[in-house]
Amino acid sequence: MKLTFNSERILAVIAHPDDAELFCGGTLARAKAEGATVGICVMCQGDKGQPSEPVPKLAAVRRKEMKASAKILGAGLFFGEYPDGSLDDLPDQRQKLLEFIRQFSPTLLLAHSAEDYHPDHRAVSRLVDAASWYCASRGQKGRSKALNLAPAIWWMDTLDMNGFTPGFYVDVSEYVPVKTRMLACHQSQLARGKDMDFSPLAELMRTRFRTRGLQSGVDAAEAFRAHLSFKRLRAW
Repeated sequence: MKLTFNSERILAVIAHPDDAELFCGGTLARAKAEGATVGICVMCQGDKGQPSEPVPKLAAVRRKEMKASAKILGAGLFFGEYPDGSLDDLPDQRQKLLEFIRQFSPTLLLAHSAEDYHPDHRAVSRLVDAASWYCASRGQKGRSKALNLAPAIWWMDTLDMNGFTPGFYVDVSEYVPVKTRMLACHQSQLARGKDMDFSPLAELMRTRFRTRGLQSGVDAAEAFRAHLSFKRLRAW
């Protein structure tokens, strides 16, 4: 069974630079190859993720790394610019994300699941749930026009697959090289692989896409679960 992303508009809303690569980079690359328009919205600066040898002006470095990664994919970029650890479903943050969604006009949002390990990731989940509803509300005023229809939402896998029961899998076997090249742009974070307070990201990424691939009968897969909520669910 094969579904196609042709003509879709897919926006990944993530907490930090490098999250798209880890959680949905293969799906975005496949969607792009099949004719979709893809974008990435990074809500946090990534300013607190310092390696053991601190990087000066880390937020600026991570923004540059994110731009390099998005260029490989050919994705549009939105930056929320919130400091790490400050994210929550607050009015100003919800409104900013609502504007990003209206500007991009996605048919599908990819976002962190509520079960994820990181507080910023869980905050993105709450923000996406709210903003994806209000982006189609004409009563919710903003600079951009309300969408005619709220986009569908797919919640992404967790970093170590803990607490996440997949609803379905996307075969990304052909797009592992793109996903890997994208992650390689984030050298400031890959340098933290041996730090006691962090993990080797490339290894975690490989373990997850291989495990999800094994579960679904392909070489590499990314797991998602549809948001089973009124007007945020679509037949595919």
